[in-house]
Amino acid sequence: MRSINEQGYLFEEWLTPEQIAKDIKQVANRISADYRDKEPLFVIVLNGAFVFAADLIRGLDKDMRCEQTFIRVSSYFGMSSTGQLQFIVPLQQVVENRDVIIVEDIVDSGLTIHQLKAYMRAQGAASVRVATMLFKPNKLEYDDAKPDYIAREVTDEFVIGCGLDFDGFRRNLDAIYKVKESK
Repeated sequence: MRSINEQGYLFEEWLTPEQIAKDIKQVANRISADYRDKEPLFVIVLNGAFVFAADLIRGLDKDMRCEQTFIRVSSYFGMSSTGQLQFIVPLQQVVENRDVIIVEDIVDSGLTIHQLKAYMRAQGAASVRVATMLFKPNKLEYDDAKPDYIAREVTDEFVIGCGLDFDGFRRNLDAIYKVKESK
């Protein structure tokens, strides 16, 4: 099992690149089936979801038409949520009468998704669903934020890799690592 150190914390590999690819392909297959005759708009939450989104969108049925756009919000500092959602790069695409799929790297408390779903509905989206690479069901505080498409559930440990970061670092890891020991 591979391990790395980051800012005084020891992280051990939890999901291999092969496991991640398999999980993402299963999500892509479900979305392809659900949106077979539609043209959804994927709203990708930066920065963390860009790796998951790229793999997810490439895994969709090749006949499926879809668009992608980006939004950047933040509610984290270090390993903890601040509880406040800050819009850093606002949505540039019109979502009115569109089927929107919000793509997130990880859903834990659900604050970000709760607020983004309300925002998309207020903008007139026809439907709003959520696809996430990781979901922490035990941390969910907003019932409407439960993702529709989940690649993998995770417990309360802090994780990095595949777009998930620690203060902006380690998004480049090809596997997902869980924190094992702290300072």
